[in-house]
Amino acid sequence: MRFLQCFSLGTWIGSIFFFGAIMAPAAFTVFSSEQAGNLVNPDASGRLHLAGMVCGVIYLIANAGGAGTPAALLRPAPLLVLVMIVLTFVSQFWVIGNMEALRAQAGGVAAGLPDGSAIRASFDRLHVISVRLESGVLLAGIAALLLTSRPPSA
Repeated sequence: MRFLQCFSLGTWIGSIFFFGAIMAPAAFTVFSSEQAGNLVNPDASGRLHLAGMVCGVIYLIANAGGAGTPAALLRPAPLLVLVMIVLTFVSQFWVIGNMEALRAQAGGVAAGLPDGSAIRASFDRLHVISVRLESGVLLAGIAALLLTSRPPSA
């Protein structure tokens, strides 16, 4: 069960790192803002978020199953994973949803609007929130992985 916990957290953390530190910056380096925005779109982030939430649920099930009691979910590492799931849910269904509504109002490319545009300002604000939420998920995941990977106390 411990392997399953570490594997699910490692998968989730690794996917966030890959998406945020490798894929998205590379897309904006190689492609135009519009093309990169189409690549790093709600479908891609939605898949990332869905995979993360599934990994989180697997972690929590393995945690409770390995301990033999649901009370094990009240320890720090599972609570951090629960926070990760909640932050990911908020990011996917509130922040990204609102960003997409703004993108639709802008005709598909909110980032291409002039800096003074109200839609652009709202989109940029939501993007900052999205990055902060994802950073919170990543940091909570690293902490949870650290706590999970420690040898069990006697």
